Amino acid sequence: MALSLGAERDEDLEAAEAALRPTGPIVPAGNVASRALFAVLAIMTFLSCMTVGAVVMIAGAASEWSSDIASEITVQVRPSERTAEEVAAALEIVQDTAGVTSARALSDQEISRLLEPWLGGGLDIEELPVPRLVVATIDRSAPPDIPALRRELATAAPSASVDDHDLWQARLASMAGAVVVAGLVVLALVLTATVLSVVFATRGAMATNRGIVEVLHLVGAKERFIARQFERHFLRLGLKGGLSGGLAALACFGLLRWWGSTFRSTAAGSQLDAMFGTFAFGWDAVLAIGATVVLVAVLTSLTSRLAVFGFLKVFD
Repeated sequence: MALSLGAERDEDLEAAEAALRPTGPIVPAGNVASRALFAVLAIMTFLSCMTVGAVVMIAGAASEWSSDIASEITVQVRPSERTAEEVAAALEIVQDTAGVTSARALSDQEISRLLEPWLGGGLDIEELPVPRLVVATIDRSAPPDIPALRRELATAAPSASVDDHDLWQARLASMAGAVVVAGLVVLALVLTATVLSVVFATRGAMATNRGIVEVLHLVGAKERFIARQFERHFLRLGLKGGLSGGLAALACFGLLRWWGSTFRSTAAGSQLDAMFGTFAFGWDAVLAIGATVVLVAVLTSLTSRLAVFGFLKVFD
């Protein structure tokens, strides 16, 4: 008997909920608050996507630089009366060292091009106290014995010194780590501002539709039904705002890429490439931006749901 009465009561509640189900959405899709929140979500998503894309690009460039540096060692031969002889001796020793796959001495023209971003073109290397360079590619799985190489060079070429780029690798790793941490902090702040905006917008929508919410709650409509109406509204709003901000970020990166390719063909662009390398906007950055758009939409939906449940506690 009790079970029958409980089933009848559930059926009555469901019937009342179906009868009071609004023919239109509880939250108007085109009101002023919705348009304002759409603009906020688009701006926040744009800033988040720009941050994520920049972090991915810089981290990728740093990884590429570190990989290139780790695969080479450089022998510098300081200018002296026996510079040519010491360069030849250093090159021979490096070539015979186990773990070195190839080695060559840079020509005066190559050294001049390396110095061009700082000292300009038309340099006469013979008139400058510029060290000569021997560049060697190493086997990273079985690297050479650097201390032994230094001892050998100290005997045959006293003016020579070996640079295995450990300091540069450490600096690049520190720089990449700092950029990633800074990007995550900025992203966290932007997402926090987004959550707060959604909370205020949800509470405003609940207050505007308080009469409808009270009626639905009093006749026995379940909280999840009421929350679902707001959740769907803010999910659509989050997707629209997120897509708008994400597309704007992609357009901005595309414009920067086009401008960079145009600027790279100039003398100043080639010098910047020589000093800093290139920053490539690849599919990893596109996927990161897409994930950010989805994250903003999901976060908007979940935030609105939690805010609705918090608001409904007033009626309990």
